[in-house]
Amino acid sequence: MAVEETGHKKRVPQGLWTKCPKCEQIIYNKELEKNLKVCPKCHYNLRAGARERIDQLFDEGTFAEFAEHLTAADPLGFRDSAAYVDRIKESRKKTGEKEAVVAGVGKIGGQPVAAAVLDFGFMGGSMGSVVGEKVTLAIERGVTDEIPVLVVSASGGARMQEGILSLFQMAKTSAALGRLDKARLPFISLVTDPTTGGVTASFAMLGDVIVAEPKALVAFAGPRVIEQTIRQTLPQGFQQSEFLLKHGMVDMVVDRPQLKQRLADLLAFFMTARKVAA
Repeated sequence: MAVEETGHKKRVPQGLWTKCPKCEQIIYNKELEKNLKVCPKCHYNLRAGARERIDQLFDEGTFAEFAEHLTAADPLGFRDSAAYVDRIKESRKKTGEKEAVVAGVGKIGGQPVAAAVLDFGFMGGSMGSVVGEKVTLAIERGVTDEIPVLVVSASGGARMQEGILSLFQMAKTSAALGRLDKARLPFISLVTDPTTGGVTASFAMLGDVIVAEPKALVAFAGPRVIEQTIRQTLPQGFQQSEFLLKHGMVDMVVDRPQLKQRLADLLAFFMTARKVAA
């Protein structure tokens, strides 16, 4: 973008401003970052990457990543309008991540927790074999270290480029959560915009507590697909987190500035109850 000033064109640096998708307010990026990527005018929760989520939720300097070396293969040699390997390279360049999830161990409010944080910017946060593996490793770390598990979901669902191998991850992650439950350790699922498809149909909806951000789309199939299938108009706000709270599909909707404290309270409650029971 260029502006006219005293007869000369002056370049305005790119990447300084963001337009709110809801109210179209133009927000200075540094102000947006300080506000945890929440629009200061309409309070819309803009999408955040995995690293941004980690910075927002975890105590400073406590998060230690693991399994960062895992990268996707191309078992099917898949190609649609572009080769799968090229899509992976493009997403790596775009996000700086090797895959659509970051796994690690850190502290929230002083409580150790194993976590997997999905990044929608990497191929729509789609769940392929590596995503399923890293989510499973985070859950297994919780079992081994006897600490709670948190998964932050932001996903378009299973990764079609890996075919049925991506669908296997639904069973794999769910089985791991069964082992966590057997160890009587809490699993908190944080669903953000969007959480859809195979992720919703597996670990995202298996939390002991399911926490949602405001106005997040949480669904298996999108509303347009459902309307075309049942040939009916859906209710206002259908599949948004507030609608799901009203109908018992999520346990609470929490504004982003209050998320860290709410998660810390939940973790403290569950781990205190576990100690008392033991």
